[in-house]
Amino acid sequence: MTTLKVDAPFCFNVENQEKADVCLSQYPAAHKQSALVPLLDLAQNQCGGWLPQPAIEAVGALVGIPFLKALEVASFYSMFHLKPIGNYHVQICGTTPCWLSGSDDLHQICKKHLGIDNGEITPDGKFTLSEIECLGACVNAPVVQINEVRYENITPYRLIEILKKLETENTNAGSKEC
Repeated sequence: MTTLKVDAPFCFNVENQEKADVCLSQYPAAHKQSALVPLLDLAQNQCGGWLPQPAIEAVGALVGIPFLKALEVASFYSMFHLKPIGNYHVQICGTTPCWLSGSDDLHQICKKHLGIDNGEITPDGKFTLSEIECLGACVNAPVVQINEVRYENITPYRLIEILKKLETENTNAGSKEC
């Protein structure tokens, strides 16, 4: 994991600034605040999966809204992270269909295997664990999502198999300096 400079000013890199410009061009000038969510997402991706305060401030300024308004949006949506996360964000659905299908067991197994609780990062920086609300695949419960990959009808054996595979991968993903 890279050292974080949370007090440094934020600006999009060249590639992401081009993407931000395209995004902003999709909205009338008087309604550029409508681009807040996609621009926060772009900033979060640039920062390795989380939004430090300078990134939220910069995106808010870009769309012409105060920092606190941008922070309200960033803190409302579970897709945004206001603190660093591991390389792999393991999200286990805890709503009724998944719970009835064994997600609580998956959660306990995952906690034991990784040695962390909800919202924590493993000491090596590889994993963050979260119990979340519906992932939208109730018919195929239980559901686990790791980063952008969704696993449906997942068994404890398969989850441990996936975690062990990810543990051996060498990755630079996850929270980093931005």
